[in-house]
Amino acid sequence: MPLSASQSPRPEAATPGLLGDTPARDYAHKLRRFNAFAAPELGQALASLKLRPGMRVLDAGCGTGEGLVGLARAVGHGGLALGLELSHAHLASARALLPSAVTILQADLLRPPLRAAQFDLVWAINTVNHLRDPIAGIRALSGLLKPGGRVALGQSALLPDLLLAWDARLERVTNEAVRAYYRDRYALSEQQLTGVRAIVGWLRAAGLLHVTVRTWPIERIAPLDGASEEYLREVIFGGTWGERLRPYLSDQDFQQLARLCDPQSPEYALRRTDLHVLQTFTLAIGELALS
Repeated sequence: MPLSASQSPRPEAATPGLLGDTPARDYAHKLRRFNAFAAPELGQALASLKLRPGMRVLDAGCGTGEGLVGLARAVGHGGLALGLELSHAHLASARALLPSAVTILQADLLRPPLRAAQFDLVWAINTVNHLRDPIAGIRALSGLLKPGGRVALGQSALLPDLLLAWDARLERVTNEAVRAYYRDRYALSEQQLTGVRAIVGWLRAAGLLHVTVRTWPIERIAPLDGASEEYLREVIFGGTWGERLRPYLSDQDFQQLARLCDPQSPEYALRRTDLHVLQTFTLAIGELALS
C-alpha cells in the first residue's frame, strides 16, 4: 500500500499556493485543452525518460490525468503509476478518464501521505511553480524517491503563447498586460511571477544531482488542427486574454486585441494565413544521490 500507517490526506487543511490553489480550484477545462493541444510534445518528453516496465512512478499534481495515462502505459501492469492531486474538480476528471487499476490520492504534495523511498520517478508538470516554496516542494517529493531516483519537472510557456508575427508591439504589450494582471490578482512581485524560469536552480537547491534540461517547441501554423484551435480560442483568447486585460491596455490596443480574438471579426487571428503559434515545454530532471 502506498499510504503510510501514520498519515492520511488532509487536503482541506492545505495552505493556498502562490496562485491561490486550493482543493476547490478548478482548472480542469484548461488542463484538458492544453493536454490535447500539446499531446505530441508531452508524449516526446515522457518517452525521453525511457521508463521501463515494472518501475514505480508518481505523477505529483496529476491534474486531469492525461499524463498519468502515459506513465501507467510505460510502466505496465507490473509497475505502479500513482497520481497525487489537490483539486476536487481535477480528481473527478482524472478518475473519469483513468482505468480503475490506477490510483489517485487527494493530498497536498508538501505533505504527501506516502512512504518514503518507494518511487523510481516523480513527474510534476506545471505544478511546483504554484507553490510558495518550490524548493521545499521538490525536497518533499525527493523524499519519496528510491536512491538514484529522478524528479522530472515540466513547465510550459517559458516563451509567449502566441507569436504575433504581424505585430511585435501588440505582442509585447499583451504579454506585459498578462503579467500585470497576475501580479495584481495574486499580490505577486515580478520576481515571484517569473521565478518558474529557475526550475534548474530549484532542482539543484533541493540537493538533486546531474541536472539536465531539454525544451520542446510547441509550434503550430495555419491551418490549425482542432485541438490547437480549441486551446487557443478557449484558453488563451477567452481566458488568459479577454476582458480581464482591459484595465491593463490602452483602449486602442484592447480593441485591436479583441478583434483578433473574435471569431466574428474579419481580423480573427486563427483565420490568418500568417498565424504562427509558438509555445515551449521544458523538462528539467534531477537525480537523488545513490546513498
